[in-house]
Amino acid sequence: MPTTRLPSAGFSITVRVSVTADASAIGRLTMCVGEAGAVVTALDVVDSDHVRVTVDITCDTADSTHADQVVKALEVLPGVEVHKVSDRTFLLHLGGKIEVNSKVALRNRDELSRAYTPGVARVCLAIAENPADARRLTIKRNTVAVVTDGTAVLGLGNIGPAAALPVMEGKAALFKRFGGVDAWPVVLDTQDTDEIVRIVKAIAPAYGGINLEDIAAPRCFEIEERLRQELDIPVFHDDQHGTAIVVLAALTNALRVVGKRLEDVRVVVSGAGAAGTAIMKLLLRQGVGDIIAYDRLGALHRGMADMSPSWRWLAEHTNSGGYSGDLPGALRGADVFIGVSAPNLLTGDDIAAMAPNSIVFALANPDPEVDPREARKHAAIVATGRSDQPNQINNVLAFPGVFRGMLDAHAEEFTEEMALAAARAIADVVGEEKINPSVIVPSVFDPRVAPAVAAAVREAGRPSSS
Repeated sequence: MPTTRLPSAGFSITVRVSVTADASAIGRLTMCVGEAGAVVTALDVVDSDHVRVTVDITCDTADSTHADQVVKALEVLPGVEVHKVSDRTFLLHLGGKIEVNSKVALRNRDELSRAYTPGVARVCLAIAENPADARRLTIKRNTVAVVTDGTAVLGLGNIGPAAALPVMEGKAALFKRFGGVDAWPVVLDTQDTDEIVRIVKAIAPAYGGINLEDIAAPRCFEIEERLRQELDIPVFHDDQHGTAIVVLAALTNALRVVGKRLEDVRVVVSGAGAAGTAIMKLLLRQGVGDIIAYDRLGALHRGMADMSPSWRWLAEHTNSGGYSGDLPGALRGADVFIGVSAPNLLTGDDIAAMAPNSIVFALANPDPEVDPREARKHAAIVATGRSDQPNQINNVLAFPGVFRGMLDAHAEEFTEEMALAAARAIADVVGEEKINPSVIVPSVFDPRVAPAVAAAVREAGRPSSS
């Protein structure tokens, strides 16, 4: 199903061009870029003389092919010479995005003697006598391992551990920026479930928590479950629980806007993998009216054969009417659509067939399940995973604060109560007096989010709240 992709900062380029210096030169350049479908975000004059002017044009494009088209459009413009094209995303990644810095000064022998030998030996002996002191006297108190095998990276699939590293670096940077948590990528060159569990168990003493990332379903479910049973630190699969927390927060406020209750609505979820399964389980825990889960084999229902254990569980706990048709059919009369699957599965007409005041969360990235511009013609509220659209459903609203709270509480596990508390905290940061169809979640840069989530998680982890 064809669609027009939207320009994004993720495909931003800077093109250095020289053009004949006349009154309309700059206007011709920006018009050319705009007519090519890109969005000019900056224009800087680099050099000039009496004859020509050299300009850096920075613009957002839709993808690499579109970027090439923009450059070609500039190249054929009369009087224009293209000198250099820079992909701003690749420039940002040169040399990696994170580094290690020492928290202590090592300016003289005295400081060296306390940070390292001989003084450090006394600290080692103290931890050997009381292992719990590792949380107090080492990086364990504030450090998380971001673990992946590279089998389900973004929407790119099984691209391997080395190719997954830029994502894990980014995740570590987000942990530090938004939660003050020191995180480090751990990319594993194995896709064997037993070996992954063994490796993570072996490295766990250095960390206060494990964040599993971009591991394909259904293996991710077993890996998380086994690690939770065998480790005394929290294990959190962000693709599952981070997504579920933010979706529940967004849906809480969306339902407030349209005046519906969760227990009264029918929800259709496209995608029954890691994220979709966690979303549905959290919604069921909150008492949702009914859910139809849809995946590549169709709507999950009790009569289906050859289902995985996770799909079997969903079939037994959702789809009370036994629906077995296609995705557009499932949407007819539904109140909420949540997509965590694949692009361009639906049209505006499919959204029009939903119940009045419908809610659409089309979260496939970078291209949603339905064009958000078409969806807004019929739905009361539309959210996507894109940063250039209103109502961005972004896991960064959840995981930094969740881990901040668990680390502060010295938690030994992540619980469903923590997930529900985190979702309520995110929703409440917006404030009922501030929510509207374009604002159902706070900005990822809202400084109130991570502290609110951390406080809620700490409180939920108290023994009295269990």
